[in-house]
Amino acid sequence: MMNSNGGKSDIPKPDIPQPDIPTWRQPDGTVVSCREKIKVLNENLVEIQEMAQDALEDAILMGCDERQVREVLTTLMARLDNPYAEKTSRPDKAGEAEGSE
Repeated sequence: MMNSNGGKSDIPKPDIPQPDIPTWRQPDGTVVSCREKIKVLNENLVEIQEMAQDALEDAILMGCDERQVREVLTTLMARLDNPYAEKTSRPDKAGEAEGSE
């Protein structure tokens, strides 16, 4: 919840469990080894969890059904678009110009 100055509410929250941090993998199954990439991925995951937790709490406080909110959040995640799908789904074609076949 945001307060009037745009910051987080001063209401203390219970400890939010940290997300399970996965071993990040490339499409071919090899482990991502770049520490900076892993750091960014982990930070993004924590930030997404915090935002989703805030959204759930706000919705419940405003009288929404918890089950519905969870379903909406799940659907939202499932509908995320991968703008790189063509490139990552065909690694043998990566780097080739379109129409060069």
